[in-house]
Amino acid sequence: MPNNSDSNIATADALTLLLHNQHALGAAIEEVTKWLSESGVEIVAENAIVAMETLDTNAKAITDAITRLRQL
Repeated sequence: MPNNSDSNIATADALTLLLHNQHALGAAIEEVTKWLSESGVEIVAENAIVAMETLDTNAKAITDAITRLRQL
């Protein structure tokens, strides 16, 4: 059975991968948002901006969790 340190490292590594995915999704949504805005679909673009804000908020929480796990 892995010790607590090994579990923390594995969890931090998994969270890091999820964080990278989160950043990639944010970048994709940003590109779509730009296209929507330029195409005159402002209300949909605004909804996409809200989704990006949620990704940013959650990315901060994930980053904090990774930092805590790596310090243990």
